[in-house]
Amino acid sequence: MVSIRVFEPALCCNTGVCGEDVDQALVNFSADLDYVKQQGVAITRHNLANDPTAFVDNPAVMSFLQAAGSEGLPLVLVDDVTVLTGSYPTRDMLARYAGLGAPTLRPRFNLLAAADSACCGAGGC
Repeated sequence: MVSIRVFEPALCCNTGVCGEDVDQALVNFSADLDYVKQQGVAITRHNLANDPTAFVDNPAVMSFLQAAGSEGLPLVLVDDVTVLTGSYPTRDMLARYAGLGAPTLRPRFNLLAAADSACCGAGGC
């Protein structure tokens, strides 16, 4: 089984889906990540703000940060090989990286309804 690791820029909470300005790309990625995990894929997500040790402990990630800086994140590694930089992978990409078949459609998520509740508790991070 492959190992997928996603190294993200500093986000206000682990998912990045919180606060008043929710990024739709992060909403999509969170749903896609959950889908891949449900298929039994070993995938981890590292946030620079909450898990800096994961960045420091990985020579490939440190080399990337020295060359591109945090502006180049997110960085996606599959079995410690860089497969994507600067954007989040789609569900199709994650499925391909993991060796899965074609993924199922993702359910629609209403950002306006979600804006009333923040992931970090009382109205923000």
